[in-house]
Amino acid sequence: MSRAVAGPRAQVAQILREADAVTVLCHVRPDADTIGSGLALALALDRAGVEVEVGFPGPWSLPDALGALPGAKLIVDPSELVGHRVAVAMDCASSSRLGDLAELVDRADHGVVIDHHASNRGFGDVNVIDPSADCTAELVLELLDDLEMPIDCDIATCLFAGLVTDTGSFRWARAGAHEVAARLLETGVDGPAWTRLLLDTHQFGWLTMVSEALQSAVLVPEALSGAGLVYALVGHECSRQIDWAEAESVIDLVRTVGDAEVAVVFKESAPGEWTVSMRSRSSVDLVPLARTHGGGGHRHAAGFSITGSATEVVEKLLASV
Repeated sequence: MSRAVAGPRAQVAQILREADAVTVLCHVRPDADTIGSGLALALALDRAGVEVEVGFPGPWSLPDALGALPGAKLIVDPSELVGHRVAVAMDCASSSRLGDLAELVDRADHGVVIDHHASNRGFGDVNVIDPSADCTAELVLELLDDLEMPIDCDIATCLFAGLVTDTGSFRWARAGAHEVAARLLETGVDGPAWTRLLLDTHQFGWLTMVSEALQSAVLVPEALSGAGLVYALVGHECSRQIDWAEAESVIDLVRTVGDAEVAVVFKESAPGEWTVSMRSRSSVDLVPLARTHGGGGHRHAAGFSITGSATEVVEKLLASV
């Protein structure tokens, strides 16, 4: 018996039931939630006989841990994407997160967005956006249930990757996330092994990068009306020597400073080009701040891109808080 589901999710389920080919798109500098969610959906569709391709904008390569996920063989170079009549953007808070691949959503007969970012205003023809979800992987699991598609160990592993990383190994997970984890683990997912690989495995050069980043840390106790802000920088010379994804973990170290409500890490992806990650502990909503700089995200986790020298980008942020 089919499950009765209403709203955008029901629309997406119907679109996918009728599709014979689907393009799944993940965001720039992919993390485990966008890739895990994308591969989980792609694997399920592939096993149902649907032609499927998965891609993300370059020029970055996929981190080794994500490349080890089941279904990674479905990922193709962005230049080789066909762009099918159904295109699904996964975990993208805005179309800019897709870079040049955003046109594949625009020109598709059905452009679908599945996301959990509070800042997402919806850029698809059909938008499944639920900020109450801990990760996009949760929304994909619900969609697969709507489609009555079986969740085997491979699909569950991809979903677990998104869940365990976006909840910080369940440190800030809602109660429902633990129920989802239990269901995924029951399929045979090796939770400890994947958690170590995704969260606790680094290249040796990561130690040098972290050392330099922490030496750059500055506490601004008067920021945010006295709530305090701490920031650190990862310069291009340091970050280019390791996998770009390694720099993402610095924010989890800086955010442990109890003297500041907000933690910020500036990562220089190319000379003068920075991505900025922000985290708040409890009271500060970061979405308005991120939008001020053209970015977005969640209440307690957001980011944006910015250009300039290290001094300039720090001054621009501090001037806005």
